[in-house]
Amino acid sequence: MASKIVSLLAMDMIIYWQHRLFHTIPVLWALHKTHHSDQDIDVTTGARFHPIEIWLSMVIKIATVVILGVPPVAVIAFEIILNASAMFNHSNMRIPYAVDTWVRKFLVTPDMHRVHHSTIRAETDSNYGFCLAIWDRLFGSYIEQPKLGHLDMDIGIHQFRCPNEQRLDKILTQPFREDS
Repeated sequence: MASKIVSLLAMDMIIYWQHRLFHTIPVLWALHKTHHSDQDIDVTTGARFHPIEIWLSMVIKIATVVILGVPPVAVIAFEIILNASAMFNHSNMRIPYAVDTWVRKFLVTPDMHRVHHSTIRAETDSNYGFCLAIWDRLFGSYIEQPKLGHLDMDIGIHQFRCPNEQRLDKILTQPFREDS
């Protein structure tokens, strides 16, 4: 049982670092911008990723499983938790502030992750966690609240504001265009 818990923690930390690298390395950011180009965060945002990013993420997770020898049951549990967390974190659910403040000490909440989707780059480069909130605090990437507050915060990427940029063909070609 302990090995399964350690495996879940390790995989969650790997996803944190993967996410952080996708913000740091320009070619990976070009792919990840597809996710951030969504201007209205809801559960569908949790599934809005460029296919190449999904493939790279799968390769990273497979390498993690092989290198660490993660038990199959932990892999299945982690994928269920990760996908549920992605839907929850990207939901437009409003949790009462007092409850959110307490829950985000342990888990990533929608308000905590919403900061990450701000158009302000310092905020975009924060709150990378998907499930456990500890990684952002531990590695110095935690921002409690957006500078403009949640109601006045702009979401998305400025260069992809035009409705034409939200078409599937444009989203799939975003990483390969010079204007992105």
